[in-house]
Amino acid sequence: MTPVVAHMPYLPNLSSPKKSIYNRSVKSLSAELDRCGTLGVNYLVTHLGSHMGKGQDLGLKMITDAINQAISENSNEVTLLLENTAGTKNSMGSSFEDLRRILGLVKERRRVGVCFDTAHAYAAGYDLHSPRGIDETLTKFDSVLGLATLKVVHLNDSKYGLGSGRDRHEHIGMGYIGEKGFRTLLKHESVRNLPFIMETPIDERRDEAGNMQKVRELST
Repeated sequence: MTPVVAHMPYLPNLSSPKKSIYNRSVKSLSAELDRCGTLGVNYLVTHLGSHMGKGQDLGLKMITDAINQAISENSNEVTLLLENTAGTKNSMGSSFEDLRRILGLVKERRRVGVCFDTAHAYAAGYDLHSPRGIDETLTKFDSVLGLATLKVVHLNDSKYGLGSGRDRHEHIGMGYIGEKGFRTLLKHESVRNLPFIMETPIDERRDEAGNMQKVRELST
């Protein structure tokens, strides 16, 4: 299976203004990059954290300092992927412009890319329900970040509506993005050859195998 993708733990907060939390978070990121290098993992996905009410500018400084430090401590070829967020209060990286600001301050630019989460993007206000919305969203991604930065897609439906700012994943086709949205997205020339990773629920309605089957149905 290639590429191999790992994900940072959820507890670290790389944008935290609290020194003790921040220092542990940076240490965790550096350790994960080291492990990925040892194991031959290609990509490490990370959430960008919360500035906890201290403002985007401080959050930007904290996270870029964290990335630069962790990468400088690991001279391997692991690529760190920044995951877009859902626009929840105080979160970093919910817009393409926010991600561009972060990437612009990374010293070893070749070591960093983007993981695009569909549920997060929809919750942050990027329309992935209609063919037109998907075209506009991916065109904007390309103009702001460049499609070359996009390495992995987290394929999740959204339990809440467009621009809700709520990070709640739903089964493929059962949420607000819907089957029409995924049918268009999965076949879109901008992303169809990228690796897709589902982070969908498991409940009485459907399991992981059921979501995989639905993805295959919508992509044919």
